[in-house]
Amino acid sequence: MIEQQHPIGSGFGKDTTAAEVLAGLDLSGRLAVVTGGYSGLGLEATRALTAAGAHVVVPARRPDVAKEALDGLEGVETDALDLGDQDSVAAFADRLLASGRAIDMVINNAGIMATPETRVGPGWEAQFGTNHLGHFALVNRLWPAIARGRDPRVVSVSSRGHHRSPVRFDDLDWRTEPYDKWQAYGQAKTANVLFALHLDRLAAPQGVRAFSLHPGGILTPLQRHLPREEMVALGWVDEDGNPTPEAAAGFKTPGAGAATEVWAATSPQLAGLGGLYLEDCEVATVAQEAGAHGVRPYALDPDAAARLWAVSAERTGVDAFA
Repeated sequence: MIEQQHPIGSGFGKDTTAAEVLAGLDLSGRLAVVTGGYSGLGLEATRALTAAGAHVVVPARRPDVAKEALDGLEGVETDALDLGDQDSVAAFADRLLASGRAIDMVINNAGIMATPETRVGPGWEAQFGTNHLGHFALVNRLWPAIARGRDPRVVSVSSRGHHRSPVRFDDLDWRTEPYDKWQAYGQAKTANVLFALHLDRLAAPQGVRAFSLHPGGILTPLQRHLPREEMVALGWVDEDGNPTPEAAAGFKTPGAGAATEVWAATSPQLAGLGGLYLEDCEVATVAQEAGAHGVRPYALDPDAAARLWAVSAERTGVDAFA
């Protein structure tokens, strides 16, 4: 896979917006599932997809908030889903499967970042349990509908945060070491990349392709768990909570932040490709050093991807390919 991680000359870039990515594409009759599609980047992705004709299902932990945020937007439906609760994932998937519809796109957009130490399910670390295991179970449970889709794709929104940590197979839930919220976030984001890598290997023979991506730096509700003083120390905002000039120059608009996930889900330029990590509406390079642009080699390790899949299937009790 590493040898395929190189730009393809998409013609897009850092400032490309989701609407620009979809210009000229007709998504009429296509069904997309966008987790967290009512806030931040997810909301921008939902707006762009519906404007291009797609029908979007937005599962949300707060359905009432989602309905309010999406009010007036045609071609959208909401439903309840808490990615940190495996019973909720199963119930949502059952409801959607019962509708008999095929799914053409799944964008695993929802996530939490740098949370205080929190447990979900049977004691899983919350960022791993929500960002990775929630989406792992969701895709596997929805698989019958995804497999019937038209040129279906599964897109996992990762982050350059994956540079912070590989998957810690010997201590996934921080049972033996002091909890580090940023390393936990990094592990979860690496898991998103490895999930897409192995899913593509399993699903490509059935015509389903998977991608992961870094959306770019954007100030969204994802930062809700960070105290302002920490964001000030990081140089993201000033004492009043406004982006610093340096940060503003590097941050994307929400529309540009949503572009890569929409490109991954729809672009004809990616036909025949899969398992790749994307950045700025382009196939990313391999980053040999932490913090650089691109994807770290450990996130492209097929053995780690297979091991993570097996662990995830054991934890969630679901594996569409078993």
